[in-house]
Amino acid sequence: MLKEMKNSAKRVRNKSDYYDYNLVAVVILLTCFGLVMLYSTSAYVAELRYGDDMLYFGKQAVISAVCVVLCLVISLIDYHMLFKMGGFIFIMAAILMALVQTPLGVEVNGARRWLYLGIQFQPSEVAKIAVIVFLPVLIIKMGRRFKGLKACIMPMGAGAVLSLITYVCTENLSTAIIIVGMTFIIVFVAHPKTLPFLLVIVVGAVLIIVGVYILSKGMDSNGSFRLQRILVWLEPEKYSEEGGYQILQALYALGSGGLFGKGLGNSAQKLGAVPEAQNDMIFSIICEELGIFGGVIVMLLFGYLLYRLFFIAQNAPDLFGSLMVTGIFAHIALQVILNIAVVINLIPTTGVTLPFISYGGTSVMFLMMEMAIALSVSRRIRFQNQERDLWGDVV
Repeated sequence: MLKEMKNSAKRVRNKSDYYDYNLVAVVILLTCFGLVMLYSTSAYVAELRYGDDMLYFGKQAVISAVCVVLCLVISLIDYHMLFKMGGFIFIMAAILMALVQTPLGVEVNGARRWLYLGIQFQPSEVAKIAVIVFLPVLIIKMGRRFKGLKACIMPMGAGAVLSLITYVCTENLSTAIIIVGMTFIIVFVAHPKTLPFLLVIVVGAVLIIVGVYILSKGMDSNGSFRLQRILVWLEPEKYSEEGGYQILQALYALGSGGLFGKGLGNSAQKLGAVPEAQNDMIFSIICEELGIFGGVIVMLLFGYLLYRLFFIAQNAPDLFGSLMVTGIFAHIALQVILNIAVVINLIPTTGVTLPFISYGGTSVMFLMMEMAIALSVSRRIRFQNQERDLWGDVV
């Protein structure tokens, strides 16, 4: 099968007549917008803490510029080479996360999720790349056997194991949830049956609602901090001193922005009222300064980014490329939805950043890596005189 994929890749390489410049444009636009909002959001705090209002902006700008260039360069490499590397990336992600619990692990703001190996990064981001690459490899190797529900056990199990390692080793529940979501979406798209997955979604949603109701009635503010988050989510005003302060301030920012906002740079909540506003709460400052109009524009940009990824996945020359881009689509969609849902208090706080906009060098680096994979797949798209073999390869 691998030989067939190589032969297909060679045939496609003979004529590459497409490159998704629209995806490049929207990624650069989101990155530049993110840098503008990052400076607006972080300048006061950076000046107060470090005496340099450009600190956060400067670091993010350099990392973003380098990553955009690397993204364009890496996108010229044939993505089929990742097929052999899927298992290695999966094992490496697990090892890196395990190293967080060794002296190489770094604690930031009370959370031990970072690893220092010459550079400091979050290995949980590597786990997302592992899901994107390794699960399609598993599914393709199963071939025709990937039909019944039992066939889902192996890819679902791989995603569940990586999610469990993420939670145990880095105590990062939000990333563990995203990994489970990515796994479910990749398997759902690849599997020929739809109804069982829809039933799982419905049953899961009912269980979550019932569970939240039972927990909210039977626990108090002295429980674990994750259970406290549910209480804070349900009644942020009542538990403002136990964790509801940040979300309350974010809601004040959203409400005070109105339709068109206070103007760029005129946020009051970023002056310390919203803690670490440049991270996962940056959307609230966007809405305060640019209003509902600005928030809608941001969501439309993300919507267009997801549309381009959907287009590439739908027209990919083979199943491997299609499933990898599906995983990227799932990651971006889940992270955007979770971040905005937290800011508007639709779900409990999770600590998920807004892609391309929130501060974080690790996040930008691995997001650009995902975009490079998507662009590499887009380079193999052909629209004229194309026939596909059993695995979706162009012949």
